Amino acid sequence: MSDMGQLGEAVERACRRLDLDFRRVDLEILGNTDPFLHAHVWLRFEWELAGLVGKPVWLYPHERWSDERFRLGPQHDVLRDAISSELDQLRSTA
Repeated sequence: MSDMGQLGEAVERACRRLDLDFRRVDLEILGNTDPFLHAHVWLRFEWELAGLVGKPVWLYPHERWSDERFRLGPQHDVLRDAISSELDQLRSTA
């Protein structure tokens, strides 16, 4: 749980710095279809649909989850690096 909290904080710090439309981080711990407890760290943004922004992200339509435009890739390297830097800073102060 503490690792997930640290990751959530690092993601929030990095996103606030990099994206003016960043709204918040949602953290979920689930044990539903996978036979093990697992966590999700979801980014939320100002541009999200009003009817969905206050609800769990898994309520987005299926097409959204399978659309290539939203797939992780090299275009996210700057964000990954920023999150890694924030994690390093949080670990060094713990």
